Amino acid sequence: MSDPSDGSPGLPELRTVADYQFGAGAGDALFPPADSLTITRTTSGRPQQIHAEAGRIVSFGTDGRFTLGLEGGRRLHAGLSTPAYRVVVDDESEPFVRDEKNVFAKFVHEAGAEIRPGDEVLVIHERGELLAVGTAQLAADAILDFETGMAVNVREGAPAES
Repeated sequence: MSDPSDGSPGLPELRTVADYQFGAGAGDALFPPADSLTITRTTSGRPQQIHAEAGRIVSFGTDGRFTLGLEGGRRLHAGLSTPAYRVVVDDESEPFVRDEKNVFAKFVHEAGAEIRPGDEVLVIHERGELLAVGTAQLAADAILDFETGMAVNVREGAPAES
């Protein structure tokens, strides 16, 4: 996928970015070698979005970081050990989060210790199901300590499984 002549990153480089952003193993979880992926590029050749048949995995920002799509959240949920980059909520929050409403600190039961403001996170039900993906607004310790304030700006909610 990489064409060294134009300097634009291919899958090996994108896997490295994922490992840096989310931890070891994230690159292979997001972009498995056997998977057929579509990379949409800007006119300058910079990767913009990466899709699988199941949906958008990530968008690649101009800041060099990934923004998760729901499919990317599913892949990280399966590929990263718990509680990495996860914010855990219960039944009370589930319908709102699935409906792409933000997560507030008072409703969070657990949060991965590595989470910092601006990090991409998975919003998980306490029974282990992926509810949404979004951006952390607070650090993990603040998410758990605060009784008010937005913990996660939800970008994409997962439909309820029937």
